[in-house]
Amino acid sequence: MQYGDFYYPLPANEPVLNYAPGSAEKKRLKEVLKELKAAKVDVPMYIGSEEVRTGNTINIRPPHEHKHVLGQFHTGEAKHVTKAINAALKAKDKWANLSWENRANIFLKAADLLATKYRPYINGTTMLGQSKNAYQAEIDSACE
Repeated sequence: MQYGDFYYPLPANEPVLNYAPGSAEKKRLKEVLKELKAAKVDVPMYIGSEEVRTGNTINIRPPHEHKHVLGQFHTGEAKHVTKAINAALKAKDKWANLSWENRANIFLKAADLLATKYRPYINGTTMLGQSKNAYQAEIDSACE
């Protein structure tokens, strides 16, 4: 049931930042890259609302700097796949019962956060994880 008007923005391409020398975005990206390289992340599996750490881990390394370890992720087994499928099926009805306006708002909010607050982080992780330069990461992650 709709209780009012729902505003949604007209589709538009995300502007591509150019990371020119001395620009604010280049300065912020350099700060974030330094932060990301210094952190050693431990990435669990997320199954439903549960963080799952198996203890079986694989190191995360930038393709261009094999000696550097960014962190580790936990690997799963068949039982984790089954558990994840069951959690997804359980969540399906709750998601389907949300109004389309609420579902759209969730995606619009996520897109806004990625385009603003978390833009340097999504670009920085793309640069480290895929050996992209700033401009390539901007196009591949923030804008697409």
